Amino acid sequence: MAETEPIYPGVVTYEDQIGIERRLAIRLEPDTAIPRFEQLRAQLSVMVAVGRLAPGARLPTVRNMAEQLDLAPGTVARTYRELEADGIVKGRGRLGTFVVDEPPHSEPLRQRRERIAAAAARYVFEVRQLGADADAALAAVADAFGPDEPT
Repeated sequence: MAETEPIYPGVVTYEDQIGIERRLAIRLEPDTAIPRFEQLRAQLSVMVAVGRLAPGARLPTVRNMAEQLDLAPGTVARTYRELEADGIVKGRGRLGTFVVDEPPHSEPLRQRRERIAAAAARYVFEVRQLGADADAALAAVADAFGPDEPT
């Protein structure tokens, strides 16, 4: 597809790896010296950094993204290659392109891990005060999450 029409706010709709419909709001500015692949790369990178695209999330296919944004598939493919070089995504062949488990520069993820670790330390302190062992504590956590949560 030709990259002739200006693209302002665009919404890319796609199905994730488990079949849930997802949407990404993309804004490409036509009147700038910044190439479109770089505009797209920067926006996807920010979406990962703020948790909008979570670790393990599958990105839209190159063809799907290109069609919906009226970009050449090569532009989207270059974006994905740049994101992979930055360590943000990983291509898995025909399975698709996925956000890596530990994206660089993901401060919200780092903060979340720190908060979880602090909560776990508080919980362990209280469980020890009650005289319970690790097995009892883990069983209580599994019960608290309920039957629908994987442990």
